[in-house]
Amino acid sequence: MEFTKKDLNKTLRVKPADMEKDRKWWRIDATGKVLWRLAVEVAKLLLGKHKAFYSDFWDAGDFVLIENIDKVKVTGKKLQNNVLYAYSGYKGNLKSITRELVMKKNPERLLTFVVRGMLAKNKLRDKRIKRMKLEKGTTTKYDHFNPIIISK
Repeated sequence: MEFTKKDLNKTLRVKPADMEKDRKWWRIDATGKVLWRLAVEVAKLLLGKHKAFYSDFWDAGDFVLIENIDKVKVTGKKLQNNVLYAYSGYKGNLKSITRELVMKKNPERLLTFVVRGMLAKNKLRDKRIKRMKLEKGTTTKYDHFNPIIISK
């Protein structure tokens, strides 16, 4: 979408087809980054808050590829002290696991859990989470989309 000076005072109406065409791919290397700070950055890209036509009820976000998620940092004692719970509804069936074990077994699950909690709780959340691609190492699988590399 191109904006000119005469368009600044008009209400912006963007069609869903235009939003689909404008989706970009972002590549983030998670090596040495703090988990929650990385999750905030990813959530903003998935929501599309960096775009001029952002609105909470439009799905205008981009695709995000996160590499080296097994090398992400967690500050303090959050890995040992924070516990994730899963309850099926049956008596005595409360399952708990520390974030340290989740990080060792399946770091994708932990990052997905954190980013999912930062997205709006509405019908668009699952669509937005599906646009987040997670890789334990580096990959060339998505290079044909020409992702923009974020290195901060």
